[in-house]
Amino acid sequence: MHKLWLAFVFIGFTVAVSHGQSKVNWMTWEEAIEKNREDQRKIMVDIYTTWCTWCKKMENTTFQTEFIADYINENYYPVKFNAEQKEEIIYKGDTYKFVGGFGRKGYHELAAELMNGRLSYPTMVFLDENEVVIQPIPGFQDARTFEMIMVYFAENYYQSIPWQKFTRTFRSNNFSPRTTIGIKPSMQPVKNN
Repeated sequence: MHKLWLAFVFIGFTVAVSHGQSKVNWMTWEEAIEKNREDQRKIMVDIYTTWCTWCKKMENTTFQTEFIADYINENYYPVKFNAEQKEEIIYKGDTYKFVGGFGRKGYHELAAELMNGRLSYPTMVFLDENEVVIQPIPGFQDARTFEMIMVYFAENYYQSIPWQKFTRTFRSNNFSPRTTIGIKPSMQPVKNN
């Protein structure tokens, strides 16, 4: 009986601990680049800071949604990138470093490069299979909106369908069609030329 009780305690503890962990299989920048060289797929970069409330909210809500995490893991190499990290990173032959300033804080040059110089947290950056930036998307995204965004890039709709048309024709298998989708203009992906 004692062993059975211990087994239940262990299972309960395991479930409680795993519930608080991310379902997305996050990688480092280097891991994603290495995996992409072995088997090409798009890269999705979550640029965040440790002090960003909206970054934490997105991690604890959107990225905890099972179908979102599953889709990301199947279609992207997902990278969690701290915009204030100190380690140097080499990208396309250039070395990117931490730049101090802004009081106690600073930023990583690669974060600024990926976000086109617009430091805003969180920002999701989508790269194609050749590690070229497709589009940075700033701001918190709920699961409903993020579902459209991740499908738009993963399935190459961005190459042929304008975002506004895509949002009007997109049908989710995960949300009721009666639910309206409110997308702010600042969140709209646009094709970079």
